[in-house]
Amino acid sequence: MAACRNTARERMEHSAAARVLDPIAQFQLYEDYLDSKVTPMDLFYSKSRELARKLVEHGRKGTVLSREEFEEKKAAAQIAEAAKSNTFYNRNQPATLASAGKELKDNFLKALAEREEANRSGKMTSVIFIRDHNTVGQEVSGYIDYAHRLKTQDFEPYFSGKKRLMPGRSDLCHKEHRAATPAPALASTSHLQQGRVARFTYTVCSVLRGKKAVADYYNWKTQVSTSNSSPNFEVIYNDPNGLLFKNTRDKKILNVDPLSGPGEDSNRTLLQSDLYIHVVIYDHSIRTV
Repeated sequence: MAACRNTARERMEHSAAARVLDPIAQFQLYEDYLDSKVTPMDLFYSKSRELARKLVEHGRKGTVLSREEFEEKKAAAQIAEAAKSNTFYNRNQPATLASAGKELKDNFLKALAEREEANRSGKMTSVIFIRDHNTVGQEVSGYIDYAHRLKTQDFEPYFSGKKRLMPGRSDLCHKEHRAATPAPALASTSHLQQGRVARFTYTVCSVLRGKKAVADYYNWKTQVSTSNSSPNFEVIYNDPNGLLFKNTRDKKILNVDPLSGPGEDSNRTLLQSDLYIHVVIYDHSIRTV
């Protein structure tokens, strides 16, 4: 309710500001405009408001717009105010959420839904680590910039279960692995084992990365690694501490090493999911002044 009152007050203030910036917008009729130029002394000597208006209109009171000029300026002012109002309205509308109305059962999809609005609005930037098998049975792992994916992809199929979210070669880090560097076995999904696998994946990402990227992606069978910086994160792959992601807005570092803290304004959430072998979400909160 308070939000509605605030929005209404903001609209009124916006409209008032528009009238101040374009004084023509405050007059409904040309006669109202002429009346603004008429003084009490004019009315006293002319004895008629209509005569006083005509004196003003015909230039006896300085530079005055003709009726045609007034109508043109008023129409232009109305168009400009309407455009500004539409921009204001659209800016204050909540983004349509792909997860809205979906009955989500898996912990991973629930976690994505909880973070969707914050990532769309820019309050938070989340990095998703996924390790699982791709459509041809190869084991891959990678880091995904969630906010960037939301802007570039339709997430409705993911939330509805029609598609599975998987890291790709355009994400922050993508890894493909051959048998030369075997991945640790994951017989169960305990947090301890997942932490060990995450550490192994993190180490391989750090050692095998070949170029910069948005996220890090790794295919365990082919041993191919790619990295790409995204609009939200710069991939740092030559730091002594290993693979790091630098937020492009506040310049703070997100550390994805499972044996280290994630960094200032960041936290790590390890999830149990029936859809993936291993899932971790790193959330970085953006402070606003």
